[in-house]
Amino acid sequence: MHIFDPRFEPSPHWTRQAPYAPVSAYRNLQERLGTSRAVVVTPSTYGTDNACTLDALAQLGSEGRGVAVVDQEVSDAELDRLASHRVCGLRVNFVTPQSWGITTPDMLTTLASKVDRLGWHIQVLIRPEHLIELAPVLKALPVPVVIDHLGLIDPRRETAAIAVLMQLIESGNTWVKLSGAYMRSSTGGPFYADTVPLGQALVRSAAHRLVWGSDWPHTTEAPGTVDDTALVALLGMWCSGDDAVMDRILVDNPARLYGFVS
Repeated sequence: MHIFDPRFEPSPHWTRQAPYAPVSAYRNLQERLGTSRAVVVTPSTYGTDNACTLDALAQLGSEGRGVAVVDQEVSDAELDRLASHRVCGLRVNFVTPQSWGITTPDMLTTLASKVDRLGWHIQVLIRPEHLIELAPVLKALPVPVVIDHLGLIDPRRETAAIAVLMQLIESGNTWVKLSGAYMRSSTGGPFYADTVPLGQALVRSAAHRLVWGSDWPHTTEAPGTVDDTALVALLGMWCSGDDAVMDRILVDNPARLYGFVS
């Protein structure tokens, strides 16, 4: 999920209005969903300024982890500073505008090599066609790779991308975040039924490499159109109603990937 707090200025490169989504509002959502942990991902809105995320982590305490955004010139000292605030990964975005301009494969490999010593992962937001193109690069990275938002795959048409995603998971280095179902769904909410076959296929083949995310506050969608409780119900559909598998995806896997202590 993301935190947007008006105390922190957006990056000059970002022209869209940031929503109002502070930690207090997210705590209300946690009460509704019954969740206790959170992974705060720095949104593109703030460029490489992770101050809002670090402030959120301070408020969330030990139940919070962070995924930061940095450029490829980031120093070891800055990465160590982020780690001291419970940041455990970097987001590399090939889809939306970034403060440095165009994201390149070289940037991805450079950042992966820099965070290898910290035991971090790299979270990649990428379109299906680029997922296919960059699969050899992703497979060769020295750190775990998390493919964000189901790889932005159209569940009805992009079978080649699905096959590549499965191959990457089988290679032993790739995770998939079960989030953002609405981004490529044509059937729409509240349950995004056309994503169920893809979700179930991932759960059947790779339940040990899946984590779930709400993607709150759903900045790609019109305000008020996403029902967060329905997203949890959708996860249940992806898991075919198996509570043990849901526990694995919601509790055990993120504890392993993000370093939560039970």
